[in-house]
Amino acid sequence: MVFGPIGQIADSITRSAQGVADTVATPFVDPVIRLGVTGLSRAGKTVFITSLVANLLDRARMPQLVAEAEGRILAAYLQPQPDDTMPRFDYEANLGMLSAATPRWPDNTRAVSQLRLSLKLRPKGLLAGIGGDRKVHIDIVDYPGEWLLDLGLMGKSYEDWSLESLGRLAQRPGGAQYLDMARATNASERFAEPGAKALAASFTQALHAARDAGFSDCTPGRFLLPGEKEGSPALTFAPLPPLGDAPRQSLWREMQRRYEAYKRQIVGPFFRDHFSRIDRQVVLVDALGAIHAGPAAVEDLRRTMAEILSAFRPGGNAFLRQLLLGKRVEKILFAATKADHLHHTQHPRLTAIMEALTREARDRARFAGAQTGAMSIAALRATVEQTLPHQGRDLDCVRGTLMNEDGTRGRAAAFHPGMLPEDPTRLLGPARDGAPAWLDGDYAIMKFAPAPLTLKPGEGPPHIRLDRAAQFLLGDRL
Repeated sequence: MVFGPIGQIADSITRSAQGVADTVATPFVDPVIRLGVTGLSRAGKTVFITSLVANLLDRARMPQLVAEAEGRILAAYLQPQPDDTMPRFDYEANLGMLSAATPRWPDNTRAVSQLRLSLKLRPKGLLAGIGGDRKVHIDIVDYPGEWLLDLGLMGKSYEDWSLESLGRLAQRPGGAQYLDMARATNASERFAEPGAKALAASFTQALHAARDAGFSDCTPGRFLLPGEKEGSPALTFAPLPPLGDAPRQSLWREMQRRYEAYKRQIVGPFFRDHFSRIDRQVVLVDALGAIHAGPAAVEDLRRTMAEILSAFRPGGNAFLRQLLLGKRVEKILFAATKADHLHHTQHPRLTAIMEALTREARDRARFAGAQTGAMSIAALRATVEQTLPHQGRDLDCVRGTLMNEDGTRGRAAAFHPGMLPEDPTRLLGPARDGAPAWLDGDYAIMKFAPAPLTLKPGEGPPHIRLDRAAQFLLGDRL
C-alpha cells in the first residue's frame, strides 16, 4: 500500500468516524441513500442518471418500482446540491439535449458530480397509521469508471504495475510503439523531464488506442481523463522494465516516485472523499461493444469486472457494522446497457452473458454480505422493433436513426446484429482461451442517435427495465 501503517490506521479511523456520525444521526434526520453510478467509457452513465431522474420525477413508465405501483410516492423533487465542494450533475442541460427537436447524446462523464432527488412517501403497514408522510433523499454520485479502476493500483508497487502494463500492451493495438520506446530507454540514466514527458505521452496514446479497440482495463484512469491534473508530474510517468538496484535520481527512480505520488495524491483522496461514502452502486457495462471487439476484449472485460469489485467494500450496513467499520456497499447492480440495440427476444441472452461476465465479482460480493444483481437495460430507448422477411424467413430487427462518424444524425435503418449464443460459455470459453476471433460469426453493433421524444404528462423518457433497476437499488428503502 502507498500509505504506511500509521496512515492506514488514520484513514480507517477517519472513515469509521464518518460512519459513526452518519449512523448516530440517522434516527433523527431524513434517510439518505447514496447511489454511485459508474461504468467504463461509452457505457451511458450520463444518460442513465438523466433518464433515472426524469422517470422518478414523472413515474408513468415505472410500474416495476413497487412504491410507485402501490401509490406511496406522493411527490418527487430536486433539492439544492447538498455538497458545496462538488459540482452538480447538470440534469437540466442533459435532458434538454435528449428532448430537443433534434436530440443528441450528452457529453461523457469527465469528473465527479452529484445530484440530490427527494421523494415524499406514504408509509406502509403499521407505520401508516402512526406517523405522517416521510422523506427519503437520493444522492446520485456520477464518476468515471476509469477512476474506479485506479483503486486497484493502491496495493501494487511500481514494478508490479509496470510488469502488468507492459504485458498487456504487448497484446493490444497501439502498444508496440510504446514498447519499442520503453526498450530503447536507458532508465538508469539521470532523470530528464523531456524524456519523461515523451514516455508518458506515448503511453497515453497506447491507452487511448486500447480503449478505442474495446479494451476495458486501461489504468491509470486519469491518463484518459486527466481533468485539472493534466500536465502535472503525478500524471507524467509510464511503465518501465524492472531495473534491479536503480541509481538515485535516475529515470526509473523518478517514475517510481511519481507513480507513488499518483496513488497518494489522486487515487487516495478520490477513495476517501467520494467512493468510501457510497452505499448503493450500479456499474454500467457496454457488453455488446466488448463482444463486437472480439474475444480478447471480452476476457479483458471479465477480468476488469473482478478488479472493479476488489475496489468496493461490500457488505451490509447494519448499525453495529457501520459503527465499527464505516459504510459498506450493500447493493451492487451490474447492468449491460444498450439493450435497445437488440430485439427483446435476445435480452435474456444478454443478461445471461452479463451474469457470466460478472460471476466472479458477484460471488465475492455476496460472500462479503452484499446483494448483487445483473440485468440488461436501456436507460433511453433509441430504437423500435421490427420483423422483416429475409431469405425466406423472418428476421427480428431494431430500427433507428444511425449516427454518422462525425457525430451527426444519419439515415434511418433496420438492423440485425446477429444472434447472441444461448449458452454464455460459447463466448467466454474462446475468450478465456485467447481465441483471435469468434469462430461462429461476428457480432455487429451500430451507433444509434437518440429518437425524438414525445412525452405525455406524467411520463418520463422511454426505457427498458430502468424501473426494475431502480427497484433493486432503491426499493427496499422506499
